[in-house]
Amino acid sequence: MLIKFNYISPLFNIANFIEAILRRRFSSTGLSLQILSIDSETTIQFWAPPPSPSPENQKKPSLLLLHGFGPSALWQWSHQVKPLSKVFRLYIPDLVFFGGSTTTSSSSDENRSEIFQASCMRKLMEKLGVERFSVVGTSYGGFVAYNMAKMLPEKLEKVILASSGVNMRRSDNEAFIARAKCHGVAEVMLPSSATDIRRFSGMVSTKRLDYVPDFVLNDFCQKMYSEKREEKARLLEGLTIGRDNNLNVTPIEQDVMLIWGELDQVFPLKMAYHLKEMLGKKATLKVIPKTSHIPQLEKSKEFNGIVMSFLLPPYPSL
Repeated sequence: MLIKFNYISPLFNIANFIEAILRRRFSSTGLSLQILSIDSETTIQFWAPPPSPSPENQKKPSLLLLHGFGPSALWQWSHQVKPLSKVFRLYIPDLVFFGGSTTTSSSSDENRSEIFQASCMRKLMEKLGVERFSVVGTSYGGFVAYNMAKMLPEKLEKVILASSGVNMRRSDNEAFIARAKCHGVAEVMLPSSATDIRRFSGMVSTKRLDYVPDFVLNDFCQKMYSEKREEKARLLEGLTIGRDNNLNVTPIEQDVMLIWGELDQVFPLKMAYHLKEMLGKKATLKVIPKTSHIPQLEKSKEFNGIVMSFLLPPYPSL
């Protein structure tokens, strides 16, 4: 008997089902979903400890996780929240125009840049009363983390940039477009169909989606990329990084860990070695083999181990 699956009931959406599981994963670690107005125009949604955390949780060092361009933080840090919450007080926001975070500020390039995002995250941490913290930023979130490090040399302790080509030039952007065989970055980063999702996955992951049915991928496309598409396109246009072929990266005061996938097709590994040189003696590079642009999902155990060994003080020898 031949059975065709051309229709899936709206009563069961796979993407919604998985998101519900991820929400339980986050809340099971003691985090709660919160919303905070950081100024008269901008509201940030984030996962964090409740306003009155336990004494045990208050003793943990604070860590801010900044997601990349794509789904909300819930999806991008799902493999980190449980192990890292055991040793850190986690703050996991949605960047502006992702998830539940938004702004009514003018749509000028200045208000859509990664520098603006960094300013919003700085305001969030100030509103929450977090005096000192470290940050992990992946891809686009690394652009934000790098700018936060420059803004907060005394409050921000250590910086991890994962798969984040803050040394991107216009020529690197053009090379990415050529590898993706598309007309522009937004065409890859804002997929609108199952075909687009497959291309996007092929650029950021070593895992293929060839055998995943179209209706499943369309579910995920609708869930992750249908909202605020115009605003997200403006974020890509508003980037100060990669506008020209000038390199504007300078060393920052904090110790920096670079984590890179050996097979990264968004920011090829050669960019990581170049970035390490530009950031100077305080920068260290760890390359995770046989992984691409999202090592925090593809090789989460190795990724989490690097994060903890870099951020936590060494145990005293017995």
